[in-house]
Amino acid sequence: MKQQSLEASGFEVYRKKTRKEVFLSEMDRIIPWKELSEAIRPYYPDVPKGAGRRPIGLERMLRIHFLQHWFELSDPGAEEALYDSRAMRLFVGIDLGKEPVPDESTICKFRHLMETHNLGDELFFLWSMYISQRAA
Repeated sequence: MKQQSLEASGFEVYRKKTRKEVFLSEMDRIIPWKELSEAIRPYYPDVPKGAGRRPIGLERMLRIHFLQHWFELSDPGAEEALYDSRAMRLFVGIDLGKEPVPDESTICKFRHLMETHNLGDELFFLWSMYISQRAA
């Protein structure tokens, strides 16, 4: 059985959802994360090269990448924001009781992977196709 943190167990009786939480909840609902992740999967390492650390989950890194764009965060700024913001951690799926936030160099490597393979354009194309299919 998973042990819930005080935060997740409803300890905060008078808590109100912030605008950031509402925005991130809506983005979580409308963005097709699985489809976008699949577009990146051929370029994303699923096993470490050499003796390196195990890669962070692809969808998690994609969500962090989106946070960087939405909130104008640098790589170190994204790491700091994830430690600082409960809403961002929930959106990305990080439980600080079980794991740390990806460090700035991991975030930087993912951003470079996206830039090197021009995956932003690919994601934009997939998103526009997804929206047009839903509208039809």
